[in-house]
Amino acid sequence: MYSLIIPVYKNEESLPDLLKALDEMAVNLRGRLEVVFVVDGSPDRCYPLLQECLPGASFASKLLLLSRNFGSFPAIRAGLAAATGPFFAVMAADLQEPPELAETFFRTLESEQLDIIIGTRSQRADPLISRIASGLYWKLYRKFIQRDIPPGGVDVFGCNKAFRDLFLTLDESNTSLVGLLFWLGFRRKTVSYDRRAREHGKSAWTFQGKLRYLMDSVFAFSDLPIRLLVFLI
Repeated sequence: MYSLIIPVYKNEESLPDLLKALDEMAVNLRGRLEVVFVVDGSPDRCYPLLQECLPGASFASKLLLLSRNFGSFPAIRAGLAAATGPFFAVMAADLQEPPELAETFFRTLESEQLDIIIGTRSQRADPLISRIASGLYWKLYRKFIQRDIPPGGVDVFGCNKAFRDLFLTLDESNTSLVGLLFWLGFRRKTVSYDRRAREHGKSAWTFQGKLRYLMDSVFAFSDLPIRLLVFLI
C-alpha cells in the first residue's frame, strides 16, 4: 500500500481537480493507494466537501480534522501517524507539485535502496517577486542552517516506514520539517520537478509565516544565535 498525506488549508476551490488527479493516480498504482487528508483548521468548506466526496472515490482514504490551524508541519505529522504505509509521500493540495511526482516517489522507494526521497524545484511558474523571495529564502537557509539543502528548496518528500517511524519520535513543536528531513540522515535521493502555476485560490504561506519558520530553523539547527550573543557580549 502507498500512503499519500495531503495537508488541506483554504483549498476548497482546488479540491475537485485534486480528487480527479487522485482517481487517476489510483488507477496508475493499480488501486494500491491510501490518501490521508488532514484538514488543518481550514475556515472554508474543505472538510464537509471531502466528507461528501470521499465515500465515492476510487481510492482508500482517511479524513482528519485538526481543532485549529496548527500549520503544515503538524498536519503532515498527524497524517504520517495515521497512514498505514509501508511507503509514504507528502503532496500539497493546491496541485502546484505535479501528482505524478508522488507516483515517482512510491516507485523509486519500492525499487531502490532508499529511505527518503526529496522533491526539489528546478523551475517554478510563479510571479517574479515570488521567485526572487523564494530564492533568497533558500539561499539563507543553505548558508545558516543546512548546507546540503537543494538550491530550489524542498516542499514535498517521500519515505519508507523506517524513516517515518523515527521521524515521528521527534516531537519538538517549534522546529523545521525540512531541517529534520536532512538532519536524520538515512539513504537519501533528490528528484527535480517543475513547479506549476497556482490555478485556484491564494497561498496561505505568508511572509510572516516564512520568517517565523526561518527563525525556528535557525534556533533548532544552528549555533548562529549563540555566536551572535558571544560577539555582542
